[in-house]
Amino acid sequence: MNNFPGAGAGAGAPAGSSNLDPNDPNIKRLNAMMESCFGKAAVSGVMGFGMGGLFGMFMASMSYDTPFHTPGTPGGAPQSIASLPWRQQVKVGFKDMGVRSYSTAKNFGLVGFMFAGIECGIEGYRAKNDLLNGTAAGCLTGGILARGGGPTAVAGGCAAFAAFSAAIDTWLRQPKDDE
Repeated sequence: MNNFPGAGAGAGAPAGSSNLDPNDPNIKRLNAMMESCFGKAAVSGVMGFGMGGLFGMFMASMSYDTPFHTPGTPGGAPQSIASLPWRQQVKVGFKDMGVRSYSTAKNFGLVGFMFAGIECGIEGYRAKNDLLNGTAAGCLTGGILARGGGPTAVAGGCAAFAAFSAAIDTWLRQPKDDE
């Protein structure tokens, strides 16, 4: 089934039956990258960008506030989208979906990059891996993202991101049930 070199044993294989050589220079390079704060932040930012793009595409396709009018000629009145030919309607819809998807992707990427970088920095400074790292990183990330809204928004962003980070971290740290 896994005929690719270095693909590993796959799901359902007994533990320890992996084909990966820990002395492989590529594996060492990947491990070194994921041990650095910049590497973790960069990977989180890229993955957040990808996930945000998919999420934005989904949300744009489900949105009810799609553009019902398209810009007309300069200085003219906007044109109703229903009066356009079908191909033009699809073009306008896909353009709107792309704009929304890209916007959401940028936001998710930024949040992922900031949160992972801040959490890694806090973990390195404290030399501990516990619930406080994610909570503090959530507070700082939320506060930084809300900085344009004033002190009340910074406090609210800090509290909301910290609470969400603590809830997710608590859930992920629970012992797993072996079924």
